Amino acid sequence: MHRLAGPVALTAYAGAITAANWLTARHGMVHVGLGLTTTAGTFAAGAALLARDAVQETLGRRWAVAGIGIGTALTAVTSPALAFASAAAFVVAEAADMGVYTPLRTRGWARAALASGVVGALVDTLLFLHLAAFPITTATVGGQLVGKIAWATLLPVLLVVAVRGWRRALPRHTVRA
Repeated sequence: MHRLAGPVALTAYAGAITAANWLTARHGMVHVGLGLTTTAGTFAAGAALLARDAVQETLGRRWAVAGIGIGTALTAVTSPALAFASAAAFVVAEAADMGVYTPLRTRGWARAALASGVVGALVDTLLFLHLAAFPITTATVGGQLVGKIAWATLLPVLLVVAVRGWRRALPRHTVRA
């Protein structure tokens, strides 16, 4: 099971990058409520930020960078107009994300994933919107950050923390010989 974790995380990471760009190329901006708009691929992009942490955790930093390359190559095939903006935004955002995640990891996974997700989401949002020629407004940045931070980072991290707590609370069965 542990041997599969790295390849699964890498596949999820590259797939989330590709999905984010395909959805955005296909659907553009979408309304998400409360006067906010976002690119259609925002939730997948947010998932990519969290998947990057899983790749670093299981395979290391080099594979996290390789995941960006794989995602960019797939984006060039599926959504060529967004390939440059996506690659640049992910590289810069992932560098910022790693700069936060790596030193905080010793203080706990959840703290590191949440903090790096916030930083990565902000950098990715501003750079991608600019390079892909989407408007940078309160409504678009707010929509992106709600999608990437609240739905694609905070909820999965809380779910992992809850499952870990539940597993720790389970009674330990002892095997008698």
